[in-house]
Amino acid sequence: MAAGMRREKREGVWGKFCIFVGMNVKVVGSLVAFSLIACPLLYIFVGPALSPAQLETLKILGIICGCSALFCFVVGELTGNNSQMDKLWSLLPVVYTWVIAARGGMSTRLVVMACLATLWGARLTFNFARKGAYRLKFWEGEEDYRWPVLRAKKEFQPHWKWMLFNLFFISCYQNALVLMTTFPALVLSGVDVPFGWVDALAAALMLGFILYETIADEQQWAFQSTKWKMLGEGRRLEELPAPYNKGFNTVGLWRFSRHPNYFAEQGTWCAFYLFTLGGGLGILNWSIIGALLLIVLFLGSSAFAEEISGSKYPEYAAYCREVPKFFPRICGKKQG
Repeated sequence: MAAGMRREKREGVWGKFCIFVGMNVKVVGSLVAFSLIACPLLYIFVGPALSPAQLETLKILGIICGCSALFCFVVGELTGNNSQMDKLWSLLPVVYTWVIAARGGMSTRLVVMACLATLWGARLTFNFARKGAYRLKFWEGEEDYRWPVLRAKKEFQPHWKWMLFNLFFISCYQNALVLMTTFPALVLSGVDVPFGWVDALAAALMLGFILYETIADEQQWAFQSTKWKMLGEGRRLEELPAPYNKGFNTVGLWRFSRHPNYFAEQGTWCAFYLFTLGGGLGILNWSIIGALLLIVLFLGSSAFAEEISGSKYPEYAAYCREVPKFFPRICGKKQG
C-alpha cells in the first residue's frame, strides 16, 4: 500500500516528462536545441548585457551547477538511483538566489526574491521529503518509479545509451534549467532602481502562487492517503465511497483545474520574472528563458501524466472534457 501511495502522490514532474521525451527523441533534440539557441539569441538581440560583476556571479553559479550535475551523474550511475536531481531541485534555486543577493549588495529587491525562492524551496522540499525522498545516506531515498521503467526500454539498451541520457539530459539539462529559472535575479543584481509597486505586485503574485500550490499539495496528499488507506484494507477501487472510487482527485482546487499544482508552479516562476519589470529592464529580456522552458516542460509532463491516468481510470476522459488543464475555471461543477 505504501509504495502504491507514494507512486500516486509523488509530483515526479521530471520523471513523467523524461519518459515522455525518452519515447520521443525528436522532442529531446528540439528542446535542447531551443535552449542552446534561444538564450544566446535573446541575450544578443534583446539584452541586457551582463556587467563584469554579474559575469563573475554567473561564473560562481556555473561552478555550483556543474558540480551538481557531476554529482547527479556519478551518484546516479554508481547507485542506480536517478532521482538525485529530484532531491536538489528545491534546494539549488535557494542557493543561487542568496548567492546573487549577497553579491548584489543585499538590495531590497534581491532579498525579497531570495526570501520568496526560499519559501518556495521549503514547500517543495517538505512535500518531497514526506514521500520518502531523503535519507541519512543521501545517495539513497525513494527513487521515482518511472526511472526504472524508462531504463528498461529498448531505446536505452545497452546501458551506455542510458548513461549518455543520464549525463546530458537528466544531469546536465535539468541542472541548467534550474539555474536558468534564477536568471531574473542575476540580471537585477547591480540595478539601482528602487523597489516599487511592480515589485510588490510580483512578490504578491509569487506568494499567492506558492500558497495555491501548497493547498493543492495538501489536498492531493489527503485524498491519496485516504484512498490508499481504504485500498490497503482490502477494498477494491470501485467499492470505495465517492469521490475516491474514481481513483483520481476531483475535489478542492482539483475541481477547477486538472493540474492546479502545475499551474501554480508555472505561475510562480513567471511572477519571479516580473521583478525584472520592476527593475526597469522592460517587458522582454533574455532572463525569461527559464520560465519559458518550465512551461514547455509542464506541457509535456502533463500530457504524459494524463495518458497514464486515462489508461488507469475509466472516468478520467470525462474529467478532462469537463475541467481545464491548467487555468482554473471561475465556476466549477461539483465533482463527486
